[in-house]
Order: sequence, then structure tokens, then C-alpha cells
Amino acid sequence: MNIAILNKRLEGYQYVLASQSPRRKAILESFGLPFSTDVREVEENYPEALTAKETAVFLAEKKSQAFPANGIPEKTLVITADTVVAKDGVVLGKPAGEKEAKEMLWLLSGGAHEVITGVHLKARNRKMHFGVSTKVFFKALSLKEIDYYVTHYQPYDKAGAYGIQEWIGFAGITRIEGSYFNVVGLPMHELYEQLLKW
Repeated sequence: MNIAILNKRLEGYQYVLASQSPRRKAILESFGLPFSTDVREVEENYPEALTAKETAVFLAEKKSQAFPANGIPEKTLVITADTVVAKDGVVLGKPAGEKEAKEMLWLLSGGAHEVITGVHLKARNRKMHFGVSTKVFFKALSLKEIDYYVTHYQPYDKAGAYGIQEWIGFAGITRIEGSYFNVVGLPMHELYEQLLKW
């Protein structure tokens, strides 16, 4: 990925990341994309009939609706995203507390699940969205391992109650199929490709 190519393609553009996720911020910073942040309060509810991928895209688009098109400055691009975890078609959100976090990890233990990130790009006169899915495989976690992770880390702001970049990822994830950065929270390769087409 070459940031100079992107800067030339979108010369003069300002980027706004509408997310308070430190992981999404870190990914954009590491990529070298200059951006500001603007987080607006959005209720993260969705229709239950949606698939996991539809849910992620729906929530990303819902976050973008907090930015009316006529209020976005010229040559400004707002990036919103939402990540969900799905096990056997059931969407797992962020755990409400310790008990739910442990239950989620126990559910994910010893099998595969999907991590889907929906991304929405919005400018004054244009918008688009996409969703990226990664398959993640966990070894059979012991109760002690789950207890250790939940006690020593902060799984409560993460879909599925875990962060792949934390201890549980090193110790428990045997392999993934797809984008690692998608599991962290922002599928940077796909975002880069879509920005090149903007």
C-alpha cells in the first residue's frame, strides 16, 4: 500500500474517523492516513432479521447518518465502521459484564466464528459502503484461561468479548482466514482499495 498514491488520487481531501475505538485510530495512524475524529452519539440497535454482515453494514451506515450530507465540508470524507462477531449465525455484541464476557468466550472456544466489519464512506455528494468477513478459529479454551483474560484485560468494549491483538489472541487463536486488521476493527486493505476508486 502506498499512501502517496492515495494522497495524489484524493488530493486536498480531509478524513474524519467517526469512531472512539483506539484500535481503529491506531490502524489509520500506522497506515499514515492523516485524520481527525468526530464521535457522535448513535443508538446501536438493529433489526433482528438481518444477517451478521447486513448488521455490521447497517450499524456503520446508521453511524454515518449522524453526519448530514449538507453539513459535511467539501472534500471531506467521513469514515464510520462497526464490527460484529457471529457464531452459527447469531450476532454477538459487546458483553454487558464479566459473566456475559466469559459466556461469549466459552461459546467461541474450540471452534470457528466470523468477524464482520461494515464500513461506510460519506462525502457531501457521494456515499458507499462495504462489509468484510474474516473466519477466526479458537482452540478449546480452559476456564482458567478465560478467567485470566477477562480479569486482566478489558473485553467489555469489544464485540465477542475479545481482542485478537491481546493475550487471548496469542494464546487461543490457532488461525484466521481473511484480514487480520478486519478482526482488530478496520479492514484497511479493502478501505484502501475503495478509497482508490473514490
